[in-house]
Amino acid sequence: MFIANSPDYQEILRTIYDEVRPLLSQGKVASYIPQLSKVSPQQFGMAIFCLDGRQFSIGSAGVKFSLQSVTKLFALALAFSREGDAIWTRVGREPSGNPFNSLVQLEYERGKPRNPFINAGALVINDILSSRFVQSDIAILQFARLLADQPDIDFDVTVAQSERETAHRNYAIAHLMKDFGNLHNPVKTVIDSYCRQCSITMTCAELAKAGSFLAQHGTIPWSGQQILDASSAKRLNALMLTCGTYDAAGDFAYRVGLPAKSGVGGGILALVPGELAVAVWSPGLDPTGNSLAGTYALERFTTLTARSIF
Repeated sequence: MFIANSPDYQEILRTIYDEVRPLLSQGKVASYIPQLSKVSPQQFGMAIFCLDGRQFSIGSAGVKFSLQSVTKLFALALAFSREGDAIWTRVGREPSGNPFNSLVQLEYERGKPRNPFINAGALVINDILSSRFVQSDIAILQFARLLADQPDIDFDVTVAQSERETAHRNYAIAHLMKDFGNLHNPVKTVIDSYCRQCSITMTCAELAKAGSFLAQHGTIPWSGQQILDASSAKRLNALMLTCGTYDAAGDFAYRVGLPAKSGVGGGILALVPGELAVAVWSPGLDPTGNSLAGTYALERFTTLTARSIF
């Protein structure tokens, strides 16, 4: 099956859904966060939000799940909309080539994280927001509600508590950056806010809609509200492509060919600039922390639709 000129997105989703079912038992859920270890891996949802307002979905696309690192994209967009290029004095823009929670590179490079999508970089972004807002986690939540046009999007307090109780490595990362002078707020304040940020839950349908402003060059499609200028949106898309899927970003770009941001909750948000946003969720992860079935689904999506940035 190959569809090029006028994709039948609903039929494509049905095809992908049938193809990914055998993969749902192969991934492993994120067991290092106790609450996430309880999520059944036998779930799959996928949703498309087109910039002209059309929406398509299949499977568990209406089930809420913990966004985890996908929230790093919203936090970065919020920080960039307020601070602009000033944030790059404290965090880099290069792929790390290391696991997302590694400390090795951070010490060697004197407390400046390689990019905003590894944990160290996300903590710096959260610290920047903590200096600007009374509660950075609330600011990110309200921003996510605006982007998704859903006022009932909220934290999962049980997941947030589970993360706080097992955040030893994130505390180590934060203390190391504090020692190098690259964390300005109290470590506990940043970690607590970060854990709550990561616990934000959405459905695939909500996530695709929330990410569509980056496919629309920084402007929310249905309201016309500009979040970022077109140049800034381009830069965030570039970071998603090169750094958005942990240390598998090169392989993901090779297989899928879209800017994307993943999370260990099993969600992935991907963009076809100028056309649509697509979100997929399947909790079973591959060894790099990306959804195993979700990555395959997006690879099939770009093949069946002939839509990629390449």
